Amino acid sequence: MAESQDKIEERLAYLERTVDDLSDTVARQDREIADLTRRVAMLMQREASREAEGSGGIVLADERPPHY
Repeated sequence: MAESQDKIEERLAYLERTVDDLSDTVARQDREIADLTRRVAMLMQREASREAEGSGGIVLADERPPHY
């Protein structure tokens, strides 16, 4: 019986370590997602301000390449 209790305790310790590792991973990913969300919002704001300025830029997708 003592051997089976040792196995249970060993398994419990392994599971606790796994849960801690997964928790750290989720916390890191949450920080990365928040940072990326902030960057996307900043880029969208920057692009919206460019469009509002009416820069009058040329749409390159509609131009013919110079070799024509």
